[in-house]
Amino acid sequence: MSFLFGGQPKLSSAEKVAAAETEVEMISDMFNRLVQSCTKKCIPPDYREGDLNKGESVCLDRCVAKMFEVNVKVSEKMQEVSGAKGGAGGMGFGM
Repeated sequence: MSFLFGGQPKLSSAEKVAAAETEVEMISDMFNRLVQSCTKKCIPPDYREGDLNKGESVCLDRCVAKMFEVNVKVSEKMQEVSGAKGGAGGMGFGM
């Protein structure tokens, strides 16, 4: 019951592995959605060259940067909401 005093609850090794697997799945999903979305937006399906041209490269850079920026903002907002719901500033929950 250490979480009552501001500490993280103790997780078993199986719970830690499950949490790590979930995190890897979430990151993989985000990466796959990023690749699919930015490729669809920036690279025409009838490409004729093996390399990216300047416009495609710049488009991909901006698309990826925007996706990461949105991801950071959403994560911050979720932590803020989680902290508000946890009362007392979210002592040890989700932080």
